[in-house]
Amino acid sequence: MEKRIEALITMHETPGIGWKSIRKAFDCEHWSQFDRFTPEAWSSSVGLKPEQAKALSNAFSNIDPIARKQEAASRGIALITYFDTKYPALLKQMHQPPWVLYAIGRLDLLERHSIAIVGTRGPTSYGRKTALTLGEQLSARGVTVISGLARGVDALAHEGALNGPGSTIAILGTPVDRVYPLENRSLYQRIANQGLILSEVAPETPFHPGLFPLRNRIIAGLSLGTVVVEAAERSGSLITADQALEMSRDVFAVPGPISSPKSAGTNGLIRQGAKLVASFEDIMEEYEGLFDFRSRPSAEHSRPIEAESDFSLTEQEAIIYRLLQEEARTTDELHELSTFPFGLLHSVLINLTIKRKIEQHPGSIYSVM
Repeated sequence: MEKRIEALITMHETPGIGWKSIRKAFDCEHWSQFDRFTPEAWSSSVGLKPEQAKALSNAFSNIDPIARKQEAASRGIALITYFDTKYPALLKQMHQPPWVLYAIGRLDLLERHSIAIVGTRGPTSYGRKTALTLGEQLSARGVTVISGLARGVDALAHEGALNGPGSTIAILGTPVDRVYPLENRSLYQRIANQGLILSEVAPETPFHPGLFPLRNRIIAGLSLGTVVVEAAERSGSLITADQALEMSRDVFAVPGPISSPKSAGTNGLIRQGAKLVASFEDIMEEYEGLFDFRSRPSAEHSRPIEAESDFSLTEQEAIIYRLLQEEARTTDELHELSTFPFGLLHSVLINLTIKRKIEQHPGSIYSVM
C-alpha cells in the first residue's frame, strides 16, 4: 500500500497530469511498476499523451519519496491520499474526489460533522454579523465550520467558529502553506493552530484563479450542508451551492432585503427550494435524530477534541444497516425496501458512512464495511 500511496502522490504532483489521467493509471494492472515505466510504457499502458508520458517518466526517475516526506514534515504538512484510512468518507462520495489532500493542523476535525458557510467577499453589516454569529453558534454545538478563507463572509465564519469547540476547517485554492489573501495572514495562523488548513493543490504550484472553483467542490463535499449568507446573482458562492446540490447535500440560505444586490443570490436560492435560515436552529433541526450535535466545553479550544464515542445506531440507521447486511444494494432498492423518503434515506446513508458502518461503490451501490 505504501508504494501505491507514493506513486499517487508523485502523479498528483506532476504538472500536466490531471484527475482522469491518474484514474486511468490506477485502473492499469501494472501500477506497481510505475517507477520503472518508460515514456513508451506510459503511453501504451495508460494511454497518456507523449508530453504527459515523458513528464511522468522523469518524475518517477527523480523523486525521492523519503526526502519528500521529510520536507513535508519539516513544514508541518500532513499528506492524506485517497487510499489512506484517514481520508474523509464524505469526499469519497464525490464524482471526482481529490486524490491527495495537504493538511496543517488538527486532522481529527476531518472525522467530525461539518457545515459550510460561504458568501460574498464584501458583506453588508447584516451579512458580517450573520456569518460571525452562525459560525460561533454552530461551533458552540460541536459542529465544525468549513469555509474558504476568502475575505468577507468566509473569514467571519472562521473567526466565529474559532470561539467554540467545533472549530473550523479552511479549504484553500492555493498550496496549503501559502496564505491568500494576505490580509488573512493572522486568521490563517489561528486556524493552523486551533483548526485545520486543507488543500489539494500541490506545493510550489503557481497561483491560478482556476483552482478556486475546484476548492469550492471540496467545501461542498466535506460538509453535510452549505449555508450561503450573502451572495449576488453571479457570486462564486452559488457555485458551491450548486455543487452541494449535485452531491445531494443540504443547501441553506439567509434571506436579505429585496433591495440589496448582495442578497439577490440567496433570495434566489430560497425561491429554488433552499431552506431559509433565520437562526442557527433552522440548520440544526434538519439533523435532529440523525446526528448527535452535543455541546462541548468551550475552554482550551486548541486542545484536540476526541471523536464522538456514541456510535449507536438510530432506528432508521439500524433498518438500513440490516438491509445491507443481507447484501449490497442500490439507493433505489433501499428506498423500495425501507419506504424511507429519499431525503431521509440519503441522510441515513451519509451518517452510516461517517460512522464507517457502510461504504459506497460506483453506481450508488452500498455495502457494509
